[in-house]
Amino acid sequence: MPKITLDWKTTHDFMVDAFKGVGVPADDAEIVVDVLLESDRRGIESHGCNRFKPIYIDRINAGIQNPVTNYEIIKDTPCTQVVDGHNGMGQVIGHRAMTTAIEKAKKYGMGMVVVRNSCHYGIAGYYTTMATKAGCIGMTGTNARPSVAPTFGVEGMFGTNPLTLGFPTDEEFDFNIDCATSITQNGKVEYYARIGEDVHPGTIIDIDGNAVEGDASVALKKIREGTAALTTLGGIGEALGGYKGYGFALFVELLSAALQDGAYGKDLDGKDEEGNIRPYHLGHFFVAIDTDHFLGEDLARKKAGDIIRSIRASKKAPGAERIYSAGEKEYEIWKQREPHGVPINESVQKEMCKVRDDLGLDYKFPWD
Repeated sequence: MPKITLDWKTTHDFMVDAFKGVGVPADDAEIVVDVLLESDRRGIESHGCNRFKPIYIDRINAGIQNPVTNYEIIKDTPCTQVVDGHNGMGQVIGHRAMTTAIEKAKKYGMGMVVVRNSCHYGIAGYYTTMATKAGCIGMTGTNARPSVAPTFGVEGMFGTNPLTLGFPTDEEFDFNIDCATSITQNGKVEYYARIGEDVHPGTIIDIDGNAVEGDASVALKKIREGTAALTTLGGIGEALGGYKGYGFALFVELLSAALQDGAYGKDLDGKDEEGNIRPYHLGHFFVAIDTDHFLGEDLARKKAGDIIRSIRASKKAPGAERIYSAGEKEYEIWKQREPHGVPINESVQKEMCKVRDDLGLDYKFPWD
């Protein structure tokens, strides 16, 4: 499908107006759009404009996500907080939760906020970047609809459950690793289906224990039907360390549900007992650790930079031009895209036109 670049301002203004058009308050709409566009800035197209309509606008219109976020503090201590998001905008909840964790860390050294009854909160790396910009180590994770099988299992029992970590450095970009504990994630399979790319071998297992290959749209349908599941990092079985991905995924599930008495596993499938759609009731956690409470932010940043630079300067494999560190490729993509805008594929072009027309917004796109 041909992609057409839409400038950042038009993309931002349109999505903000669209979210306001479905009832999201203006300040909250700015936060939601910033999280989505940060995904496109980093080249993570599966979680940016690609999900604007089907994951957020459509869920609000379907009544399973609240456009106005009720951020209820259930319990608050100097270093911790428990929050009920009441199925509001996940990005708004995540932004406030990490802001709180950072504030607590700046005062007491460490801060942690756990959330129940939230919705999809966009790229997890957005929140760890909030922490690193403030001179803190950042950690976050979220559970998700059950689509990943445990090692030696074939049934989707937990989500893609990202375990995301950030560390401040003295470079132009901080260390920031944002990835699922499964080999691939639902959003990536959705993206493959949109662009007509086949699923990658070994990333999906069917109910009979066989690897699923071929058409991504067919694979996605099987996952939704429960006849296939994603595999954890390391892949099928234990030979390549699949149990490691399984262990990390389960740890994220525990932190996303056990501390806040939240939903987990198959209760996150977005359907009631009769099969009707309902809110997803997701859980998140946010951790900030202030480097100034150790030997100081400047020292921590320089030492982290020295460590990372030593890794990148190590001997390279034959034919390899560079060794990268987490966050480096995303930074370079942003520098490439910054003067131009967001590449929008044909499927998303149609979705943006539909949202514009349904809401009566006055925008003209370059693909009109």
